[in-house]
Amino acid sequence: MKTFKDIEIEGALVERLKKHGVTAPTPIQEKTIPKLLEGKDVIAKAQTGTGKTLAFLLPILQNIDAGRSEVQGLIITPTRELALQITSEAEKLHPDDVNVLAVYGGQDVAKQAHKLDGRAHLVVATPGRLLDHLRRETLSLGAVEHVVLDEADQMLEAGFLPDVAAILQQTPANRQTSAFSATISQQVNSLAKKYLTNPERVTVKSETVTLSEIKQLVYETTDRAKQDALLKIMGEHRPFLALIFCRTKRRAKKLNEALLSRGFEADELHGDLSQAKREKVMKRFRDAKIQYLVATDVAARGLDVEGITHVFNYDVPQDAESYIHRIGRTGRAGGKGLAITFIAPKDRQALQVIEKGIGEKLHRRTLDTLSPRKETERFGSEDQQRSSKRRKR
Repeated sequence: MKTFKDIEIEGALVERLKKHGVTAPTPIQEKTIPKLLEGKDVIAKAQTGTGKTLAFLLPILQNIDAGRSEVQGLIITPTRELALQITSEAEKLHPDDVNVLAVYGGQDVAKQAHKLDGRAHLVVATPGRLLDHLRRETLSLGAVEHVVLDEADQMLEAGFLPDVAAILQQTPANRQTSAFSATISQQVNSLAKKYLTNPERVTVKSETVTLSEIKQLVYETTDRAKQDALLKIMGEHRPFLALIFCRTKRRAKKLNEALLSRGFEADELHGDLSQAKREKVMKRFRDAKIQYLVATDVAARGLDVEGITHVFNYDVPQDAESYIHRIGRTGRAGGKGLAITFIAPKDRQALQVIEKGIGEKLHRRTLDTLSPRKETERFGSEDQQRSSKRRKR
């Protein structure tokens, strides 16, 4: 097995990686880092959870010259959550004299501009907010040497191609450009042909999940009735540890509040949380201090916790690969798992895409198939739930 030193990562970075428990490169890192360190453009196909963030982050951090008060590295991502996640990883590893800044929507532009005056060396940004700064001339990309387009397929599907093109026009022609994508679509290939120079192609196999060990069910409901449906099924199945996936951090927060109000031991995991808070939440989940973790896809990337018995797709995942990644959090190490997906009428086409991707038609159920027990028998009274909660504390 190769080490980070074997693929030319410098000793100081290797030591910082060790402090965070990262001792050996993943396949995508092993294949990609040497090419990036050689200055080559790269187009890499890699799923979430493969370690791709470090694959592009480590070469950039290693090559930044802290003595130059210019933006030298630029990472463009489709979502704020992903920008925050990458920034969090960079802040764990960068030298003290290297400044990393996240630029995304929802923040005060003036405050972001003030931070940019503080000698940012690496900028992690969403396209729209980055363009705002370029138009206001609060940020210059004239000295950028390394550009990364992360989740390129999602970026293009979201309609960001004109923004990305406008951003790249303001970077030097001799920059190094790499694109990381879960799927290499025709759009991604067209982007690579136009903006990458003789790119090296790297592919790592998708995460393999033994679907045979995971029972998969679909409950048909409506958006309005989805929360009640989840509560009923949770009461029926009584999971030991469960992951509940939501499409956005706002929906995750709202659902977590609903669970807490009903006396469930729950917490939320999304991009608005600080790294310290994320780690605290994860420790509580691993220690079974909480039974239900409500998460967004980005926040749950790479999440690996033993003993997860149930995965609930509160919101339907965007494609088959995302579905496999989600439900693969259960049924691990030879254990059995249960994955339950809720679909509203508008989700039927998305479900067909997932079924085609996994080569299997999922079993549909309706709420009337649950045991006809009274709700108080399913959940216990609110007083009983609160009493149980106090005992656990």
